[in-house]
Amino acid sequence: MTIPTPSDPASVAVELERLRGAVEVGFARTDGSLALLVQRSDQTDARLADHEARLDALERSRWPLPSLAALVGVLGLILSAWTLATRG
Repeated sequence: MTIPTPSDPASVAVELERLRGAVEVGFARTDGSLALLVQRSDQTDARLADHEARLDALERSRWPLPSLAALVGVLGLILSAWTLATRG
């Protein structure tokens, strides 16, 4: 394949201008795509922070349940031991 030689220097300038326009359009499209990705990333970060806050709230409100179960178990054991001790 041979490269055609331009007959007019103005045609080279026109082709370079077209190439410049194509590159600018490509950069604008890429910039738009990157902006969309950044926006989605920010939304994902906000969702993740919201889920973390909700999970922390659930964990804080749930901590008394195991302690309460252990307390009821210990009270049951004490009550059983007291019942056996007073029966004898």
